Order: sequence, then C-alpha cells, then structure tokens
Amino acid sequence: MKLKSILLLIILSTCMSLTVYAQSNADITTFILVRHAEKMDDSADPDLSPEGYARAERLAEMLQNVDFDAVYSTARIRTMETVRMVAEKNELEIENYDAGEPDENSRLWLDKHTGETVLISGHSNTTPFFANALLGYEYYPDKFDESDYGNLLIITVAPDGSRKIIPLRY
Repeated sequence: MKLKSILLLIILSTCMSLTVYAQSNADITTFILVRHAEKMDDSADPDLSPEGYARAERLAEMLQNVDFDAVYSTARIRTMETVRMVAEKNELEIENYDAGEPDENSRLWLDKHTGETVLISGHSNTTPFFANALLGYEYYPDKFDESDYGNLLIITVAPDGSRKIIPLRY
C-alpha cells in the first residue's frame, strides 16, 4: 500500500510540474525576425528576384508548423513579399511598421503580443537594431552586410522578463 501511495504521489507531482511548465511556456513571447529576401534591383522599391522568391518559399516551408499571431513588415514590396506566404498560411494581414522606430515599436510589440508568436520582416540596416531593442541590450553592434540575406533571428521573452536570442541561417 505504501508503494502505491508513493508511486501515485510521484505521478501526481510529475503531472503538476508538466502542467506548470506548459502554462509558463504558453506565456513565452516569440519574435522571429528576418531581413527581406534577395531583391530584383537597387531601385527605390523593388520586387524580389527569382532567388528572393525561392528564399521566401524556403522561409514559408521552414515555418509551416508555426502558428503566428501577427506578421509585420515595412511598407516595401520586398519585405512584404518575403513574409506573404507565411501570413497567408496563418490567415493574417501583414501589418506595416515604421523601420525608423525600433525602441518604440519593440515596446508596442512586447506589450501587445505577450505569449504570442510574431514574424517581423525588415532590412539589413534595421533588423539588427530591432533585435537589440527586443532583447533590451546590444547583441548586434552594426547592421547586416548588404549582400547577406540569410539571417533568421528567434528572440524569446519569458514571463520573468528574461530574453534570449537564437541567430540562425536559412
């Protein structure tokens, strides 16, 4: 009888700790930041090149099992096209943001999207600074190289305010 009670207590404790873990994970806020894919040319507002559309498709494939709550992009064709397939899959409108306001936008996103998952498409000279603003510290001292389109940054914000970054390549 004592063994059954101990076993039941262990099972109950494990279930309770898993429930607490699941609840705390549900409160984690996740931001995925990408720089737009390859552009057609150097004009003011170019479309994606064929390589850029291939990269945007790879991004959509990579993120196909992620349920996004919001998708943000600057109001440029290349940034919106980079995340369009992901937004459509999640039945979301792409919301535009001002790339010149990393601190202000980051505060807004952190307040608005607690416990949610958000995709943000930007530029080589803005994405690193938005990452820094979301992290609350300088991780990137400078912009990305203009020829580098493969950065994918995952930033998590825990309920206690701690923040982590996972820089990936795609």
